[in-house]
Amino acid sequence: MQYALFFYETEMQFTTRDHNAETEAYWGAWKAYVDDISASGIVRGGEGLLGPETATSLRIRDGQNQVQDGPFADAKEQLAGFFVIEVADIDAALAWAAKAPCAPFGGVEIRPTLPQM
Repeated sequence: MQYALFFYETEMQFTTRDHNAETEAYWGAWKAYVDDISASGIVRGGEGLLGPETATSLRIRDGQNQVQDGPFADAKEQLAGFFVIEVADIDAALAWAAKAPCAPFGGVEIRPTLPQM
C-alpha cells in the first residue's frame, strides 16, 4: 500500500534551515533520515519544500481566481516536504513517520494514496 508522509515544521524549524547556529544539526538529522528511508527501498517519490513565505494559494469563487501570497491558513506548523512510500500497512508507515526529525516538534501526517486507475 502506498502512503504519503507529509512533514510539518514549526516556524522555528523553518528559521533553523539557514539562519541559525543549529543549521548543521537540523540538516544532519534530515540527511540521516533521508538516507535511511531511501536505503530501505520504500520511497516512490518526494521532495522538500521551500518555506511557507514562498507559497501562493489559489481559490476560485464565483468563477473568479482569488490568489494570495502564502499558504491558505495561518497555522503553528507548515508543510515542509513529503515522501510517498510503499509499505505493507499503516503500522509500517507510522514507524517511518515516527523517525522523521520534525515529529517531536512539528508533526507528520500519514495518508493513504488513491489506488492507481
